[in-house]
Amino acid sequence: MGKEPIGIKLLPSVSRGPTRDVAYKIYILVLTFFCYTCYHLSRKPISIVKSRLYRNCSDPSVSSDERNGTECDWKPFDKSDASALLGGLDLAYLFAYAVGMFCSGHIAERISLRLFMSAGMILTGVFTAAFGLGYFFNIHSFYYYVIVQIFGGLAQSTGWPSVVTCVGNWYGKGKRGLIMGIWNSHTSVGNILGSIIAGAWVDGAWGWSFVVPGIIIASMGVLVFLFLVPEPADVGCTEPASDQGKGNEETQPIINRDDNPKRSEAVSIWRALFIPGVIEFSLCLFFAKLVSYTFLFWLPKYISNKTSYSAEKAGDLSTLMDVGGIAGGIAAGMFSDYTRGKATTCVVMLVLGAPMMFIYNEYGSIDYAHSVGLLLLLGFMVNGPYALITTAVSADLGTHKSLKGNAKALATVTAIIDGTGSVGAALGPLFAGVISKTGWNNVFWMLIGCDILAIVFLVRLVYKEIQLWKLFGCREPLEDNNEEVTVQNR
Repeated sequence: MGKEPIGIKLLPSVSRGPTRDVAYKIYILVLTFFCYTCYHLSRKPISIVKSRLYRNCSDPSVSSDERNGTECDWKPFDKSDASALLGGLDLAYLFAYAVGMFCSGHIAERISLRLFMSAGMILTGVFTAAFGLGYFFNIHSFYYYVIVQIFGGLAQSTGWPSVVTCVGNWYGKGKRGLIMGIWNSHTSVGNILGSIIAGAWVDGAWGWSFVVPGIIIASMGVLVFLFLVPEPADVGCTEPASDQGKGNEETQPIINRDDNPKRSEAVSIWRALFIPGVIEFSLCLFFAKLVSYTFLFWLPKYISNKTSYSAEKAGDLSTLMDVGGIAGGIAAGMFSDYTRGKATTCVVMLVLGAPMMFIYNEYGSIDYAHSVGLLLLLGFMVNGPYALITTAVSADLGTHKSLKGNAKALATVTAIIDGTGSVGAALGPLFAGVISKTGWNNVFWMLIGCDILAIVFLVRLVYKEIQLWKLFGCREPLEDNNEEVTVQNR
């Protein structure tokens, strides 16, 4: 109870027993949901503002005042190499995010999760706002924006290992796919809110598109410091026990983790890599996240280029992909819970996602109705596997039975998987910025190729899941039967 946050001490006490456990579980799920909503809310503005930083002054959407005197773009993004420069900003941010992710997982296992995430959110707010201050202070140095993006990426990397570890500490494996599928909608909700907030100022004083999200996430960081409870033991609750192959939600009494050196020992990155499935899902996410983040950072500009829509309208329309992504993440979680086949679930959605990207590129700009319908379907297929791997898959592998009860692997495993995916996320927008000069069709062929490569890395795991279904049926927990299958195969 000594680790109870200050804010929790000020709240009305909750009765002991099961009611207390359930109340805290719901509370943690809601709080972490809003936390990561703020993370995505603060990283979305750059994709909305891109079409404002570089605009064709002969475009009909540009007012006569802008053509005749005021700037219709922003130096240094006012020349023909604007796409490459904007792609460079994405690379700086996402590469820093990927590097920071590996470090964050390592750190998060060793210090207070509450302090770590609180500091990360406040710093994220500072650097998000700093990008927008470039507008108010009339800063036109490319290096200023690059440096801000680098530090912003490092600060953002504190979020994912922290929230996944926190939720994983409170919830067992039973129905984890569905719970985390619903919970993971924070990603899309954050993107939608970020698009709306940034879009409100994009055609005017675009600096507010960054300053306002920066204030929001920094304020949320203060609330995290006051109210986040990373582990049940911090408030005297019971923790979820291992499922032991039964898919239940049994609980066990809290033990003093300091009395159990084995549980207190943090897991090294090297050891985490040898947990079965970590490498395959990491490489799959490399390509799946490359595709997802290319859309995240370039979809509004693509829509603006393919249609006559303004930057604000294109940004609003792009949010429909996130709406579809919410449904895709929930559907992936439900299906994986029912079948116990997470790799198979990912592959099915990836297989459907490749032709969906081709169809959207061909027919998505015909009219508004086509854009709406196809964006919803595209988001469903593209974001479903990405959501499942970064949530339920990461949480399951971080508590894999090969760890023999060690509770200090979740953040490390999450960081390895999402960090590897973030390297792909860094490369995707960069490639898109370069390839878009040759035509958007080539960008989509690149994305389709990456989608296919994501499938390839899960083929072995899908084969194993099929073999397990034949032996035990789709309702049995697959990971707990792996040893039996290995023995029989021998």
